[in-house]
Amino acid sequence: MTYDIIITGAGIAGASLAAELAPHARVLVLEGEDVAGYHATGRSAAFWSETYGGPAIQPLTSVSGGPLRDGGFLQPLGSLHVGRAEDEAKADAFVASFAGSGVDLHRVDPAAEVPGLRSDWTVGVAEPSCAYIDVAGLHADCIARAKRAGAEFRTGAEVQRGERRDGQWQVETAAGRFAAPVLVDAAGAWADPVASRCGVRPLGIQPYRRTLVQLRIDPPVPETVPHVADINGRFYFKPEAGGKLWLSPHDETPTDPCDAAPEELDVAIAIDRLEQVVDWRIAAVERRWAGLRSFAPDRLPVYGFDARAPGFFWFAGQGGFGIQTAPAAALLGAAVILGTEPPATLDPANYTPARFG
Repeated sequence: MTYDIIITGAGIAGASLAAELAPHARVLVLEGEDVAGYHATGRSAAFWSETYGGPAIQPLTSVSGGPLRDGGFLQPLGSLHVGRAEDEAKADAFVASFAGSGVDLHRVDPAAEVPGLRSDWTVGVAEPSCAYIDVAGLHADCIARAKRAGAEFRTGAEVQRGERRDGQWQVETAAGRFAAPVLVDAAGAWADPVASRCGVRPLGIQPYRRTLVQLRIDPPVPETVPHVADINGRFYFKPEAGGKLWLSPHDETPTDPCDAAPEELDVAIAIDRLEQVVDWRIAAVERRWAGLRSFAPDRLPVYGFDARAPGFFWFAGQGGFGIQTAPAAALLGAAVILGTEPPATLDPANYTPARFG
C-alpha cells in the first residue's frame, strides 16, 4: 500500500508528528510492539521542566508549554533544585545559564520548601513553572487527532527492511509491505537499527537506562512538596497521589535497545541518595521500573532529512525530554517535511542531522 509519509514508531514522537502531518498528507504509523507507547513514553517520570535538558533544550520545552496547558495536560507542581554549601557557585551558574530565556528561576531557602530536609542542604533554586504532565492523556490525544485526520496506525509492524526504489521508500514489516516517498525514523531507542535496516548510515544514537522507584513514605509526603532535583544531577524525586514518592538516581547506563528492567543496585543507590537528603521513613518500595532515554552524540535531538538518503527523515534522539518537548518538536518536524514555516523561536538548523557530517 502507498502513502505520502510513513512514520516508524508510535510513541509520543511518532504520534505527535502524525497528528501534525495527517491533515496535510496520507500518513501511516508503524509500531513494532502490540501497543503504542510501550517503551519510553509509557515509563516517563511525567514532569515538564523548562530547565530539564539544559539551555539548548529549553526553547523546545517553552514553546511546548502553551499547547500542553491549553490541552489541559499540565498541572501545577513546581521544582526545587537543591545543593550543599559547596554548590553555591554551581547554583549561580545554573541560574545564569537561563538568563534572558524567560524562565523564572530564583534562590530560596530549601528547608522552607521541603519538610524534613537535612541541614546540610542549604542551597535552593526554585523553578515555579515546573508541572506534572498527563503523559497518557497527551499520547492518546495525539493518536486520536492523527486518526481523525485520516492517519492509519499498524501495531505489530516492526520494520524489517527498507530500500529506496523509484522515488519511494519500500518498507517490509511483519504486517505487510508499504511504500511512501518520505520515511520518518521516530523509533526512539531503535532509531539507529531502523536506519541500518533501511541502508541508511546510523548517527550514533545511544540508548541509556533510567531507573524509577515508587516509595510509600510514612507519614505521607505533603502535597506541598515540589519536584526536587539535585543541582549536581544525582537524583530527583516528586510526590504522587496518595502520599507516594517517585524517585530516580538519575542514572544513565548505556544499553542496547531492549525492554528495559531496573537493576537492584540502581534501586539501592536511589534510596541511599534520598536518605542523604531527607529524614523521611520509607515504609515500602511499592514499584520499580526502568525506561530508555536515547541521545545523539551531542545530546541534542535530530530533526531533519538525511543528506545521503533522499526522503529519509530523522525524528529521534529526544533523550529524557521527548514528552515535554513533543508539541514543539512535532510542529518543527512537520514544517520541515511539508516545507512550511517552523515556529518563530525554533531554528531547524540547530537539529539537522547534517551536523554529524
